[in-house]
Amino acid sequence: MKAIIQRVTQASVTVGGEQISSIGRGICVLLGISLEDTHKELEHMVRKILNLRVFEDESGKHWSKSVMDKQYEVLCVSQFTLQCILKGNKPDYHMAMPAEQAESFYNNFLEQLKKAYKPELIKDGKFGAYMQVNIQNDGPVTIELESPAATMDLKQLTKLEKQQQRKEKTRTKVPSESSRERNAPRNKDDPSASSGAEGDVSSEREP
Repeated sequence: MKAIIQRVTQASVTVGGEQISSIGRGICVLLGISLEDTHKELEHMVRKILNLRVFEDESGKHWSKSVMDKQYEVLCVSQFTLQCILKGNKPDYHMAMPAEQAESFYNNFLEQLKKAYKPELIKDGKFGAYMQVNIQNDGPVTIELESPAATMDLKQLTKLEKQQQRKEKTRTKVPSESSRERNAPRNKDDPSASSGAEGDVSSEREP
């Protein structure tokens, strides 16, 4: 799970020309849900978002207070494009959770935020809609959060598996040089057939 947190003086969401949600000072949360996310990642992200210290305290000291400390508002917007993987210049979103699952997961995320904070201070966009999000970034302050799930490890594992599959296909289609040598008929007059010269040759190759 990924989230972009922006400290704002105000933010709003418009759908079809109608403003459906707005907040004053607080944070705007753009949330991207991964295919592999579970309730554990959800709880982690809720804690991080609400306790992230991006505001000043009463004496003006920066990075001292969270949105909960200041009793400010939170505007959440579902943002599956945060799970983008580029294939050349083309965005690929196969790591994003499918919409039918993500909507329920996202609603659960909102409920957990409300339980951990104040329901009236948690605002939302419209899941799956084409939205215009107006963000007046304060600072600017923009922080990226990512849950500790091994998403990158999963991607790397998938990549390695695909590479291994390609290698296996190549081996199946094209016999290696060593296998061709083993299968080639030996000439009785060839001294390498009994002297081990083949091994001598390989040992002379540079590593």
